[in-house]
Amino acid sequence: MRLCDRHGCAEPGNCPAPKSPNSPERWYFCQVHAGEYNRGWNYFEGLSAEEAAAREAEEARDTSGYAESRHNSWAGPGDGSRSRDEMRALDLFELDPDADFDAVRVAWRKMAKANHPDVRPGDKDAAARFQAIQAAYDVLRVAEENQQWRPTV
Repeated sequence: MRLCDRHGCAEPGNCPAPKSPNSPERWYFCQVHAGEYNRGWNYFEGLSAEEAAAREAEEARDTSGYAESRHNSWAGPGDGSRSRDEMRALDLFELDPDADFDAVRVAWRKMAKANHPDVRPGDKDAAARFQAIQAAYDVLRVAEENQQWRPTV
């Protein structure tokens, strides 16, 4: 068992952290010290924009197995059929997680009419609420469109 590289720590060191930017050498910290070490870390320091993009693409390629499967809707909260964004949108509309899209449309129209910038000119809070309402509706609309294309088992 490898111990944490932080002086005086006796916890297992199972979190690798680079010793310097663009270096293959690693420190091995416990979770507490790894979080402390990584707080102010800039992983792209000293790289050009192209090199940073290439490095980000390489790291994303290596971790692709951990990406959420959109077509299977893995790891969503609630009853398993809604994503976290969908649940937040439903909360904004004050609807239950099992609400159908017709209820979403009715709530959206009601809230959009009440907060529309043409109805409440000069009200910055209403404009911000209207933008949030539109974004929430778009999330739920796209989810509904994707749901229609999913095969039922």
